Amino acid sequence: MPPASFRALDPAVATSLLRNGLRVTTVALPHLHTATVALFIKVGSRFESPQDSGLSHFVEHMLFRGTEEHPTSLALNTAVEELGSTLHAETGRDYTLFQMALEPARVPAAVALLGELLGSPRFADIELERALILEELNEDYDEDGVETNVDDIARGMMFGKHPLGQRIIGPRANVQRFAAADVRRHFETFYGATNALLCVAGPVEHRRVVAAARRGLARLPAGRPAIPLPAPEPPSGPLLRHVRDTGSQTNLAVLFHGVPELDPGYLAFVTLLRVLDDGMSTRLHYQLADQKGLAYSIHAGIEPLADTALFEIAGATANTKVPELLREILGLLGGLCQGQVESEELSKARARYRYETLASIDDASAMAGWFGGMALYFQPPPLSKRLAAISRVTRADVIAAARRVFCPESLVITAVGALSRAKSAELRQVATTWQPMKPAKRARA
Repeated sequence: MPPASFRALDPAVATSLLRNGLRVTTVALPHLHTATVALFIKVGSRFESPQDSGLSHFVEHMLFRGTEEHPTSLALNTAVEELGSTLHAETGRDYTLFQMALEPARVPAAVALLGELLGSPRFADIELERALILEELNEDYDEDGVETNVDDIARGMMFGKHPLGQRIIGPRANVQRFAAADVRRHFETFYGATNALLCVAGPVEHRRVVAAARRGLARLPAGRPAIPLPAPEPPSGPLLRHVRDTGSQTNLAVLFHGVPELDPGYLAFVTLLRVLDDGMSTRLHYQLADQKGLAYSIHAGIEPLADTALFEIAGATANTKVPELLREILGLLGGLCQGQVESEELSKARARYRYETLASIDDASAMAGWFGGMALYFQPPPLSKRLAAISRVTRADVIAAARRVFCPESLVITAVGALSRAKSAELRQVATTWQPMKPAKRARA
């Protein structure tokens, strides 16, 4: 059991189940002055066939085109903004989110609007919305139609033909042919109450939120819960792809298969990330940007999914520096595998993790995401349990996590930029010869 000093941080969380299968969760944050209303739907790119790739994102866009009560996009957005809020929506791989932040007294009205959104969508003006999505899609391609989004390319390489490897926005051909019948079919398949969770965080009372949900969302059909395909095994790497693009810089993405959130080693994995990149004094920024000038901006992150995770390092640098940047990145990772982890780094990582946890309790949106989005797939752990567990992570745990994650067999590298043939060959040589347990060899000047 976590120490009492940790348990005191846990907000009161309550969940009720409506008759139609909708889960309603509240996170009581009485110290705040605003609330967040978040509706999570278990639908996204990992639930799509190749023929439907991009349809979840398309449906999310179409839901903004009005309801029976507010029949145009202008009327719907005006109704939201009259509450002092903005309707935020996003489609991911594992779920889709609709969210509003507003005064606590206006929570029932926000829940009612979400009920309209899901209960009586018009799905009007499909050609207008198609044009907007195609413009959004154009950002990821060059003028010759070559895909240049380094993140999507890398994830396609990591997950292959599995739905997790599909682009969230989908291919252009799909976006061009989706019809109103496709939108309604997808909506009716996934937007049932048993596939959704309403989470309200802030200075709210559970019984009042449940009452508002019964009024606004109880009429939703139950539907069927969506069951995703299990995540695939990591590819047999290392894999490298260079996509030619114009410009003086190359975007570089370095991905590894990570540790899933329910795995006992997950918090050692989180600590490993923070040792590598958590502030300007950690080694990724300090050594590669501050001291060696190999990149102005470079960062590492974890993308947690329902049953897997990705570890990513992303940055951009001059075309001539790309092989050296990759060599230095892999050298840092090899050093972690070889045990180059200091106790002072662990102490700093714990302190920053604790601060960010405290800050999240002052952020209704963060709490809605923690106790709402995660709960679509598994029970969110109490914050106190996470703090207690991360305080027990040892140097040996972090080194073991590095050796588990940073291996050539699960390495995927994508470079988008105007590399010369010589630099492209050098990049491939760096990628294919890396051995994390061997000291890195310095390049000749």
